[in-house]
Order: sequence, then structure tokens, then C-alpha cells
Amino acid sequence: MHTIEKIGGTSMSDYAAIRDNIIRKPAHSNNLYQRVFVVSAYGGITDKLLEHKKNGLPGIYGLFSSSMEDNSWQSAFLALRQELHSINISLFPDSALLNKANDFINERLDDAQKCLQDLQSLCTHGHFALDSHLATVREMLASIGEAHSAWNTATLLQHDGVNARFVDLTGWRTDKHLPLDDRIRVAFSGIDLSKEMPIVTGYAHSEDGLMSSFDRGYSEMTFSRLAVITSASEAVIHKEFHLSSADPRLVGEDNAVPIGRTNYDVADQLANLGMEAIHPKAAKGLRQNKIPLRVKNTFEPEHAGTLITGDYISDKPCVEIIAGCKGIYALELFDQDMAGQYEVYDTQILALIKRFKAHVVSKDINANTITHYLATNLKTVKRIRAALEEKYSEAEIDQQKVAIVSAIGSDMQVPGILAKTVQAVASRDVSVLAIHQSMRQVDMQFVVNEKDYDETVKSLHAALVEVHNHGRAICLAS
Repeated sequence: MHTIEKIGGTSMSDYAAIRDNIIRKPAHSNNLYQRVFVVSAYGGITDKLLEHKKNGLPGIYGLFSSSMEDNSWQSAFLALRQELHSINISLFPDSALLNKANDFINERLDDAQKCLQDLQSLCTHGHFALDSHLATVREMLASIGEAHSAWNTATLLQHDGVNARFVDLTGWRTDKHLPLDDRIRVAFSGIDLSKEMPIVTGYAHSEDGLMSSFDRGYSEMTFSRLAVITSASEAVIHKEFHLSSADPRLVGEDNAVPIGRTNYDVADQLANLGMEAIHPKAAKGLRQNKIPLRVKNTFEPEHAGTLITGDYISDKPCVEIIAGCKGIYALELFDQDMAGQYEVYDTQILALIKRFKAHVVSKDINANTITHYLATNLKTVKRIRAALEEKYSEAEIDQQKVAIVSAIGSDMQVPGILAKTVQAVASRDVSVLAIHQSMRQVDMQFVVNEKDYDETVKSLHAALVEVHNHGRAICLAS
């Protein structure tokens, strides 16, 4: 029985912690093997290859795709090469290994840079459009980060006495475009998990393209499919923090506690808010195949972390976690003609939002108004708004920057919980702009002014989550 384990980018940047806290301290037994590790790129590298995940600043891909006449992407490429070499220098004190590490990544970088130069030259001719190649460019660039970290980690572990094996799913220079599952099966066909420790690239090349469906969640999809295909006993994600009852930086480290147990429904709510427990589509495969997911803190290896299963429901109705996100744009469209046909408006507005690739966190609908709460940047919001104003010339359209804070739990069917929650927020002089609570009773969302985000999190955590001696959230009394 083996586990499939994923190591996040921030954790990847600390090799000693990976070796000592993860590799040498397996959670399920004293056996070093029977574990497969899917690795992310080193912290910040994918941002430089594509674009910054939070602020949208362009990386190599963003610069290359935005202008055919601007060669700023080449400067970004040079800066990336220098940073990857600096990472190698910090990891490989042995000059022979350092040269091998640099040779490996230089080959990938040289190939990619030449492809971009050739494509840029080709697309100066009128018969070739850059847009039709950008999806492939994005996939190619994304693969570089995970190939770099996986090769380095496998090589370092071999040097430290572990029989690690670099498993490259990136399809670099491949002549076969396989479905994701087939690529995984081929790569693992000759691996003996009882004697070898595969270190696998988080990016995997597939004929459909992982990024076209999952974008930056591609490594979680690789992780999930590996667990499903190989019938893993457990899937484990190693992060630099616990999945806690709230952000310790806001509520205090003594007040925030690891959740301990929850279900995939809660994980989906967290993913919707941008908290990276696991991508919902990746979680789906684990849930359907009854594979439990454990989220562990890399820097507290003795702690069991949080176990996520499909069937877990808390013993008593309770709030398990207070989570949220800033930088949300409330985009409101009011039109008197909407009454009686809001579904037509909703479909058309959602199509526009999808066109500009903005993520909808939540929405409100009444007879003549639809408000979408979007997790995206201001530039994208302005584009969506301009398109809406063109389509609905007589409508009133407004936008406002807000924050969303959610109280989430596997079972929150407590009489009066909404009233208690509103009272807790009001006691801190926070104005609630909107409230959402579904009949499934797994979350409550509060839309507040962005300046009130921290105070809202602290007030909800203080009112709804308490701690007993064993470090678990106390359920609310009904």
C-alpha cells in the first residue's frame, strides 16, 4: 500500500526540510519507500514563467503574448535563467553535480527560448496568428519549473542515499501526444515502489493540455490522477502551514488550530475562495475513488495534519474554519427590463465573464439586478464592464472592491447561527454589504468593505470557533 504525496512550492524551496521532515519521516510506516512525490516548481518560479498568481504581473508568457514587437520577454528569460542558476548554486555545493544541474536546466531553457524566437519570427508573416499557438506556449513554459525542481530533488536525494528516480511527465521533445492517464501509466510501468522513490514533475503533458482545463491547478490534477490510477491508500499534500481554523496571522497563533478532520465539500468551499487545499476537479477523483486526502505542515512532521474524506460529518453541528479573500470586485448590473427574464441576462453575463477568464466567487440575483463577485484584477473588471455597457446600453452598471469572509463547516445546521454570526460582526462596527447562506448549511458568506476584512475574520473566529485542550474546534451548542 503506497501513498501519493505532493510538495508545494514554498516547501520545495527548503530542501533540508523536505529531506528531513518528509522523506526521512514517513507518516504511515518506518519504510522509506512505497511513496511517490509530485513536486511543484520552486516558490515564485511559475509566476516568472507565466504571470504572478495574485497581482497578475506578466512573466515570460505574459510578455511574449502581449506584443510581437516588444522583446522584453527575452530580458525576463535571461533573469529567469540567472535565478534558476542561483537556486542550483544554493543546492549543489559539489561542483560536478552543480554542472550537471545547470546542464539539465540550460537544455530546457535553450530549447524553449529558441521555440519562442522561431514562433515570433514565424508570426510576423500574415498567414500565421500568434493566438493560435499561445496555449502550447503556456504549457511549454509551465513545464520548465517542475522539471527543474524534480530533477534537482531526485539528484539530491540520490546523493543523500535515497534510491530516488526522476520521473518526467512533461513530454519534452516527445513525438507522442498521450492522454494524461496513459502518460502516467507508461511512465510508471517499470517502477518498483518497494525499492524506488519516484520524484514526479507536477506538470504533465497530455493531448488535451492540462492548463486549458485547470490552468495553475495542473499539478494537483497530476497528483490526483496518480493517486487514482495507482490505487493509492492515501493522498498527502505537504504545505508550509496547517489547514487551520483561521489565518494565525490574523487571529493569533494560540487561537488558530489545525482542523484535524473535514470533508471534500469543505475543501471545495476553500478552493472557491482561493485557499489552495486542492483544486475541486482534482478532489473529485479522490472522492469518487474513496481515497482520503491528508494536508500536512512540512515544518511540523510529527503532526498528523488534517484528514479530508468524502463521508466525514462533524459529531455536532459546528463551524470548522473561518476563511476569506480580499481583492474581490462586486460587478452589479441593474436593468428594469430584466424582470421576468433574468435567466437570459445571467447566461449572457456569465458568458462574458468566462470570455475574460474571471473567477466567480459568488453572486446575487433579484428581479432586476445581478451582482457577480469576481476574483480578478482591475484591468479584467474594466474589460468586462466595457463589454457589458456595450451590450446593455440602458442598464446601470456599477463596481466596488470588497472582501468576502466565510464561516465553513461539514455540518452547520445550528438554529440561530446566522443571527449569532451577524451579531458578532456588528459588535465590531463592521457593515455587512451582503450575506449568502445556502440550504446545504456548509458555509455562510459575508461581503464587507475590504478595510473591514481583518476585523471580520477575527470577530467570526472569536464568536464561532473555540479551542479545547486537544486543539480541535469546539462545536456550537444548539
